[in-house]
Amino acid sequence: MSGTPRGGAAVGRLADLAPVEAGAVMYLRMWSDSAHSRADAASDFDLALGRGLGKSAMSTLEQICSLCAVHGRRPLIRHGLGCSCLGADESCFAQMIGAAADGQHEDAMMMAALIVRPDFAPSLAALSEQFGLALRRMTLPFQHGRVTHSPTPSVLH
Repeated sequence: MSGTPRGGAAVGRLADLAPVEAGAVMYLRMWSDSAHSRADAASDFDLALGRGLGKSAMSTLEQICSLCAVHGRRPLIRHGLGCSCLGADESCFAQMIGAAADGQHEDAMMMAALIVRPDFAPSLAALSEQFGLALRRMTLPFQHGRVTHSPTPSVLH
């Protein structure tokens, strides 16, 4: 195979994601980067959610990432911490977290089955809902006054 590894192709920009989805990608990158970045993520959760909920959010992120690493269909390809691109695997991960947080369980399960073995997809989808809801609590102050649109699908291109 030559070129970009499967799942690493840029499919968009991080800035184009909604706050929950962008947060999911950034914390996935931080968890994967280093122990120092993991500590920064834990600190973010504590500051935004309080110590108890922050610790719970970090634990959920650790469970998600461990599940993906141990039972993944293949390794998730991530872009670097400072990269503005959104990779294909990162997009799938972000959409799974966002769908789960929005209560779209079937969509979250479908995306989870793309990431991990099918027998682990229900666990990943459940953890995704917990993590997505924590990210939503963290981003609520930034969404105040934001214009909301109808949930009907639209054509983008």
